[in-house]
Amino acid sequence: MSVQIQAPTMGESITEATVARWMKKEGEAVQADELVVELETDKVNLEVAAPAAGVLSKIMTPEGATVNVGDLMGEITEGAAAAAAPAPVEETPAPAAAETVAPVMPSAVNPPAATSEAHTDQPLSPAVRRLVEDNNIDPSGITGTGKDGRLTKGDVMAFMEQGAAPAPVAEPESTVETPAAVSALAATAVTPAAAVSGGEERIPMSRLRKTIAGRLKTAQNNAAMLTTYNEVDLYEVMELRKKYKDKFEKDHGVKLGFMSFFTKATLEALKSWPALNAEIDGEELVYKKYYNMGIAVSSDRGLVVPVLKNADQMSFADIENGIREYALKARDGKIMPDDMAGGTFTITNGGTFGSMMSMPILNYPQVGILGMHNIVERPVVVNGEIVIRPMMYLAMTYDHRIVDGKEAVSFLYQIKELLEDPGRLLIGI
Repeated sequence: MSVQIQAPTMGESITEATVARWMKKEGEAVQADELVVELETDKVNLEVAAPAAGVLSKIMTPEGATVNVGDLMGEITEGAAAAAAPAPVEETPAPAAAETVAPVMPSAVNPPAATSEAHTDQPLSPAVRRLVEDNNIDPSGITGTGKDGRLTKGDVMAFMEQGAAPAPVAEPESTVETPAAVSALAATAVTPAAAVSGGEERIPMSRLRKTIAGRLKTAQNNAAMLTTYNEVDLYEVMELRKKYKDKFEKDHGVKLGFMSFFTKATLEALKSWPALNAEIDGEELVYKKYYNMGIAVSSDRGLVVPVLKNADQMSFADIENGIREYALKARDGKIMPDDMAGGTFTITNGGTFGSMMSMPILNYPQVGILGMHNIVERPVVVNGEIVIRPMMYLAMTYDHRIVDGKEAVSFLYQIKELLEDPGRLLIGI
């Protein structure tokens, strides 16, 4: 009996995906719920599991093909025996040619990276495979913490941070190569998706990157974006964190960061200035009575914005745990489409990367986004005296079609006031 493998529902507003990788080949045995194919959407990667045990008898959508929700991608024949796989043939390097030429400089040609698949029985995700190959790491020596013991990007990064030495890369038998051998070696250093010529590298844009580009351009074309700036003295926030951070981490199992303070302050300001928690739908203004906070998170695939649903009902610990969970999921490529749906306002923190000042672009159709920046000790005047304080520039971009300047400036100033007197956040005033 044949069982169909269909493209699954992919989340809000996502109707199609690209087949990124088949983890099994035709004729190979599969177990029920074993991952067989990976799909790339415009937001996240999705892994599709086998609906039944048997043999993958047919692949109908090759890698690179586009599929819609419900499309038939392959078939599994239940109870069939897997075809015998041919014994692997060990490749040996070709002997050096007799003709000698000038030695090849190491910077001109890179040796092919160690192949990761040969070191583990578990399939590796594209991000993990790229990381181990780029750093010549043997994945068999790393303990996987993912589902069914699979290796995650975090596992590899932790392994690298421990100072583990990379797996040795086989050296060529001779440092003298023929022109033909040099060309062949150079070709192996280029991935199939990229073409290098004349000092340029062309790589097809991923769905995520194309979507990011399209949405940013949509925001630029449709919204009347304007940015207002202010600065905030974070002395009181830092003193509060210093006083309670150990107790907070002991009680809640998560560190007390800055994001929970900024999220809480933003939520209070949104309640005072509802136009910042609205959007334009045609000729109507939609004022939302719920508060779903988008938190921009950087991943190796690009910027994603998972959403803390009903954030106004969350405690400091809930917010910190939610952000940590999303950061780990983004790192491991586990962010799901539903994680990023329904946001009403967004916070982005360029200060993580050292940014002093920037103008954030709206996460359209939202009408407001708050940009945080790095904290720098600077001299400021407090009560007539010059003192050194930890200062941060804030930037708030808004859609001037719905938000007036008075509302935007007042909204940002209220965030500043709450952060400079964080006790108000704790007692709700």
